[in-house]
Formats: sequence, structure tokens, C-alpha cells
Amino acid sequence: MPYQIARINPAETVVVVVDMQTDFVAAGAPMLARQAHDFVPQLGEFLARCRQAGIRIIYTAHVHRSDRSDVGLYGQLYPPIEHGAALVDGTPGADIHPSLAPAAGEHVIKKHRYSAFFATDLDLMLRQWGIKTVAITGTTTECCCHATARDAMFHNYQVAFLSDLTGTFDYPDTGHGAMTAEQVHEATLVILGASTAHVMTSDEFTSRIERR
Repeated sequence: MPYQIARINPAETVVVVVDMQTDFVAAGAPMLARQAHDFVPQLGEFLARCRQAGIRIIYTAHVHRSDRSDVGLYGQLYPPIEHGAALVDGTPGADIHPSLAPAAGEHVIKKHRYSAFFATDLDLMLRQWGIKTVAITGTTTECCCHATARDAMFHNYQVAFLSDLTGTFDYPDTGHGAMTAEQVHEATLVILGASTAHVMTSDEFTSRIERR
């Protein structure tokens, strides 16, 4: 039976907002994740509830330097990255979407790979704060959210993966058939729920928060 998170202790919990950047979630964005675009208002409301409860929030931003020194294989995987049309550090598109802007004192972890733990100081910060539970929101479900959840579990954090506040885009046929965003999202939730995290809705998460 996969582990369950019965209670959320605000002092020991952080919500990670994965890559909710303009280049991913704005209408007409070069790397638009349709599902993430659609839940932006709901995510904003959820983050406000978490702040009120005293839960820390930390953002991640997937970026690459303009000189391509950290691109690696991403240029071969994603044409907008290859052509410098998206996720270029220091450009407005790489910033957190304005409607989800971090509050004063909240940090943005810049990363160059899917996982927010890979080659960043995220784990150092979480240990400094005494965090035991990591809640994952953002985009995309199967790449950056999935990788961050896996690495959080590898670091012995309990993971709450929020099913209604993670999302992705439609996948084209690359030789094994196409998948809609909904199919990719649901398949990832099934895998994570069996192997990595307690998959729950944002309402289920907030109902478990211990009141101060």
C-alpha cells in the first residue's frame, strides 16, 4: 500500500511551484502547457490559502543562458529552446507568470534540467527549514513535476502531488502513438501514486493542514 500523508504540519511543509513561467502558461506561449494555463487562477487561490496557513512556498524556473552553455540535449528535444525563443534567462518569458508572482521573501530556484533538485541548492534550503513534506504543483506533470517529486522522495521527503494543480500538453506521435494532455497527466498520476507520492487534490491537501 503506498504511503499516505494524514496531516500537513505547516512548519514542516513546503509547496513547490514548478516552472509556472510565462513561456509555459501564457496564452500563445512558445511552450504552452494547456492544462497549466487553465489552472492558473486556482493555483493562485491555493497559494493564498497556504500562505495564510503559514506554509512556505518556493518557485522553480527552468532557464538556460543566452550563450547556450547549459542547454545540453534540451536543444535537440525542444525547438523553442534550440532557437532561443523560450526559457532564456533574463527574458520576460522566463519569469514566473505575473498572476502567480512570488510574495515578498519567497525564493525562485533557477534550474537547467527537469528536476528542481538537480544541480541546485533546493535540498540545502529545505533541510535548513526543517522540511519533511514537499507538495508539488506546476508544469509539466510528467517531466519537471515528476522528476522533482522523484528526487524529493529520493531525499526522504514525503511527497504530496496535487492532481488538480499539475498539468501538461498534448504529445505528438514520435513513433509510439500520440497522447492527449489528459492521458499523459492521468498516466503519470497512476505511476506516481504507486511508486513515489501521495497523489491528492488541492482541497484534500488543505483539509489536512493542521491549524495553528
